Amino acid sequence: MRLGRRPALLEETLGAGVALRGRLWCGDGTEHPDGRVVLDPVGAVVTFGPTPQVEVPFGCFEVVGRWVGPGLVDAHVHLAFGALDDFVTTGVVAVRDLGAPPVDAMTWRANAVPRVQVAGPLLTAPGGYPSTSWGRDGFAAFIDDPEQARRLVAGLAGQVDVVKLALEPRSGPVPAPAVCAAVVATAHEAGREVTCHALSVDMVERALDAGVDELAHTPVEPLPAELVSRIAAAGVRVVSTLHTFVAGGDGRAAIANAAALAAAGAPLRYGTDLGNAGIKAGADVRELELLAKKVGLGADAALRAAIEPIRAGATVGLVVLDADPRDDPAAWRHPRAVAVGGTLLLRP
Repeated sequence: MRLGRRPALLEETLGAGVALRGRLWCGDGTEHPDGRVVLDPVGAVVTFGPTPQVEVPFGCFEVVGRWVGPGLVDAHVHLAFGALDDFVTTGVVAVRDLGAPPVDAMTWRANAVPRVQVAGPLLTAPGGYPSTSWGRDGFAAFIDDPEQARRLVAGLAGQVDVVKLALEPRSGPVPAPAVCAAVVATAHEAGREVTCHALSVDMVERALDAGVDELAHTPVEPLPAELVSRIAAAGVRVVSTLHTFVAGGDGRAAIANAAALAAAGAPLRYGTDLGNAGIKAGADVRELELLAKKVGLGADAALRAAIEPIRAGATVGLVVLDADPRDDPAAWRHPRAVAVGGTLLLRP
């Protein structure tokens, strides 16, 4: 079976398992110039380390390349505007859809390669973002008072992996502070985190007051130092989406905010916001370069912001590349092999 269009990969099951060998970058600060990682038939990590210390079990075959490590995890996509195959064939092993009609979201959530998490519809005020623009066809759900918001979130929580709140006053009304607080409290009671679209200072403050767990974008209005410190102190994650702002003209402020947040210790996560102009499905080399060079993370930390580290027993998606992507990010575009769950994709 052939998957995707760039490039074509052949799909195999792992059978008795597989060993991946090359310069092994574990994503936790350790690496081995010649390393090996062994996966079992369902894609869980059996063992990993320097090649002389890791034997290939009987029945496993081995894929050898220049670099082996975790595949990319895109924390912000809109799958309505891109194909899943185009992610996995460029080394993206997991994505998180942050806004879609519920029926579509449930369909994608069942996908195995790549793994998919979903938020379902964006929660917004009646007539608010994005219900009058790109999300007019079922991408938004309205919340207008705390009790109604609690009921909606309680019903939604069992169907999604994360709840998304939209605070975008440039495109219509936004939920009141009490409504935002009700969304977060109910989501947390159900064991779900809340990510929030908030690009301005006022809306970031409203999101923090409500207790959100994550900002779905780097804000584009310059953040005061005290607000940067507040985000970092609260441990609120920030999904980068810098490339889309650079393409749209708001990149300078967003990059400055990301740099300040990183310096303050706020956790940054790689995300592309697929669906916006200039963003294509798959590994976004430009996003990684912006994190590394413009934000100042450096290539190693930028990559750590985009992966799940290798751990024994974990089903972390792994890739084999023809070059170290920290030196040559374009290596993501043509992986030699991608292993996700019990599936192995090989370049012919």
